[in-house]
Amino acid sequence: MMFKLIPATLTTLILFSSVNAWGTLGHKTVANVAIQLLLPQTLTSVSSILSTDPTKTTTNPTLVDVANWADTYRYTTTGKFSADFHYVDAHDNPPTSCGVDFARDCSSAGGCIITAITNYTQRVQDGRLTVQHTAEALKFLVHFIGDVTQPLHTEALAVGGNDIDVLWNGASNNLHHVWDTEMITKLAGPDMTANLNAWTGAIVNEIRNGAYASSVSSWLSCSDITQAQVEAACSTAWATDANAFVCSYVLNPNPAGQELNGTYYNGAAPVIQMQIAKGGRLILWTPAQTKSVLLTSGIFPPLHPCIASGGVRLAVWLNKIFAGSTGF
Repeated sequence: MMFKLIPATLTTLILFSSVNAWGTLGHKTVANVAIQLLLPQTLTSVSSILSTDPTKTTTNPTLVDVANWADTYRYTTTGKFSADFHYVDAHDNPPTSCGVDFARDCSSAGGCIITAITNYTQRVQDGRLTVQHTAEALKFLVHFIGDVTQPLHTEALAVGGNDIDVLWNGASNNLHHVWDTEMITKLAGPDMTANLNAWTGAIVNEIRNGAYASSVSSWLSCSDITQAQVEAACSTAWATDANAFVCSYVLNPNPAGQELNGTYYNGAAPVIQMQIAKGGRLILWTPAQTKSVLLTSGIFPPLHPCIASGGVRLAVWLNKIFAGSTGF
């Protein structure tokens, strides 16, 4: 497959905003969904860690408040070591074949998101660490468990899609940014508290009572935090799940040079949204339908399964760490 690459000058201008797996609203939503699913003991432990963090920027920070900390920290002098922790570069062959191989794709000296999740799972439980380092471990986990659900954070080709030139509403953009920000904004609106709360509520309702209820068991299938090898197996499995979408839709058909806010977006619905009804009935929402539903009922269209699964996995991971149970 031949991809049209973004000129270097344009890449430089937009790369900073393109490396955040789900954009600020997406990461906040993963965290907010998780909060609704935390056990009381977990919530108490998390609140204690974050409220005593000497680097906190609010009086009583929540997981939502720190959900994007890792993206800011990576661009600081002290945090630049963590840049490679946000992704795993699968050296597969999309769209013909996809797959994450831990030995092949996470062997660099800097590590990858798989080893980072394992490392910070261990560190957040290590009572010998300072309060600040424990809080950092928690903040990294909150972010990375969101990152690992984004398909293009599990792919090496064209720098995870950052170097694939596309259009969004007629303007130059890149494939990675469209997947992590533009589509999220189209689904839920801009990064505002009202949108965050509305989207969270809709997702949690689907998890507990709706279309996602039948999927929760598969999202919980890997939740053993007892040893590093098992933890790495879990995060590898999560990355593999996301990476499969690269072949099934993200790069198939070839999106290079195409307008993605149209046919491609509508076709991406089976990937970025959950089937809200079983038995083969899949609803594909057009821009007009989405706008109509949002304006008239306040109900969101079929919701983002990656965000939902990320929130569930984050909650379960933290519940296992701090309460010894999944909470489900």
